[in-house]
Amino acid sequence: MEDLLLAVLSGVFEILLDVLFQVAMEGVTALAVRSIRNKVEEYRVAESEATSPILAGAGYLLLGAAFGGVSVYLFPHPLVHPSKIHGISLVVSPVITGLIMSQVGSLLRRTGKDTVQIESFGYGFAFAFGVAVIRFLFVR
Repeated sequence: MEDLLLAVLSGVFEILLDVLFQVAMEGVTALAVRSIRNKVEEYRVAESEATSPILAGAGYLLLGAAFGGVSVYLFPHPLVHPSKIHGISLVVSPVITGLIMSQVGSLLRRTGKDTVQIESFGYGFAFAFGVAVIRFLFVR
């Protein structure tokens, strides 16, 4: 019974640590995107078309994969001891991270602040999924 409880707690801890790691990386990404957007808007002469949601989603997935690659280089070992349900964080972490990012975007909109695309569920999920896949494939 203790082994089952320890396995469940280990899995929950692994997921929570993955989520915190991904949310921190998405926060840095949102800050960078917001800074770049503000600089570009200063020099923009004419309004351009909005970015395609599919293209933006693919971009955030690739950006997440790039951050995942950097994280594998910086942290070549698992952040926590893997649970017995290997790969569960590949699904659960991006969902939780997407939910957190959508709440961040919601909070910013309620306070009258501008948001960036990654502060939504879909784009936050895509970024976190990119990170999770790379870490799942290359960290053993």
